Amino acid sequence: MAQVMVNFRMDEQLKKKMEETCKNMGITMSAAFTMFATKVAREQRIPFEINADPFYSEANIARLTKIAADLDSGRITLSQHELVED
Repeated sequence: MAQVMVNFRMDEQLKKKMEETCKNMGITMSAAFTMFATKVAREQRIPFEINADPFYSEANIARLTKIAADLDSGRITLSQHELVED
């Protein structure tokens, strides 16, 4: 079977962490990605659950943006909650 080169970008720190993790498992990053690709091709799905973080939903980002604007304009202020100790 012919081998091909696959290139993609990744955060530098993530790459370093993955390299170290793979090294600790006794495999290379190339082997890890090959295992991932094999499983995806075999099962026709991503082999783990992927969820959207609701924090980054459009509605929540709009809400946070409005709150930040209200804070910046002085329309609202922050106060200490009674359960928080000084």
